[in-house]
Amino acid sequence: MSEHDPANTVDEADLPAVAEPFTGDNPIVIEGLKNSFGDHVIHEDLSLTVRRGEIIGVVGGSGTGKSVLMRSIIGLQIPDAGTIEVLGSSITDAQDDDDIDIRSRWGVLFQGGALFSTLTVAENVEVPLLEFYPEIDPELRHEIARYKVMLSGLPEEAASKYPAELSGGMKKRAGLARALALDPEVLFLDEPTAGLDPIGAAAFDRLTKELQETLGLTVFLITHDLDTLYEICDRVAVLAEKKVIAVGTIPELLALDHPWIQEYFNGPRGRAAQNSQERGAQAREQGHADSVDNSGEQGA
Repeated sequence: MSEHDPANTVDEADLPAVAEPFTGDNPIVIEGLKNSFGDHVIHEDLSLTVRRGEIIGVVGGSGTGKSVLMRSIIGLQIPDAGTIEVLGSSITDAQDDDDIDIRSRWGVLFQGGALFSTLTVAENVEVPLLEFYPEIDPELRHEIARYKVMLSGLPEEAASKYPAELSGGMKKRAGLARALALDPEVLFLDEPTAGLDPIGAAAFDRLTKELQETLGLTVFLITHDLDTLYEICDRVAVLAEKKVIAVGTIPELLALDHPWIQEYFNGPRGRAAQNSQERGAQAREQGHADSVDNSGEQGA
């Protein structure tokens, strides 16, 4: 069958409409959220506003409901009260999963990658494409999957491998490739560097920042990695006492007199992360200065 065979052509009228990109200031707005499991209340009167184009880190102690919050935002957890809007659409007013018609406009990387073990990496990436755009020609779908695999920093040959053949870091990147499959506007990352060695974690942080800048993403990042917070997050939201108790840059949070915030950011690990970030910034500044000097010498 030739490429231009009418039988192999998709009628444009049959293709799903592509939504206009969100142009508002706040792609995620949460107000008065309550989540509970039986009598155990996880969130009470939680509010949070995420700015378009930022990387916002979400931190909190064990049991504060960081993942529950993310699941609420993407419609996997039905809250007891409150409202959630994502890209201008209400999530809490949806009656069931099918009512959330903006799911193709966000991508999610769950802890551990959450890959389908019986599918190759490329086939995993193709899953959302098949779900939302089944009309796409198979060859084009395969090509998109290969591109997303390489965009995530994996070698091209990784596309044909199964999850069991991948290292922990490669599984994270494969999960990221699937999260990017539909060119999302918002990217949700749940503990993306957990379990990675320091070099692998730093590489994933750099990749996240590069993707955010290149693709114009808004990134909602759950993490306990202080290096990640210092290196790539524009703001940090702190979960405690069943709500978001503070949102701001790390210097702004450090100025707050709250025991958990002070212990978290001023503890040994927090100080080490801050020192590492400062050394990195100094090294980059020195490298830039050396580059300028060398350019001047060459021009002379």
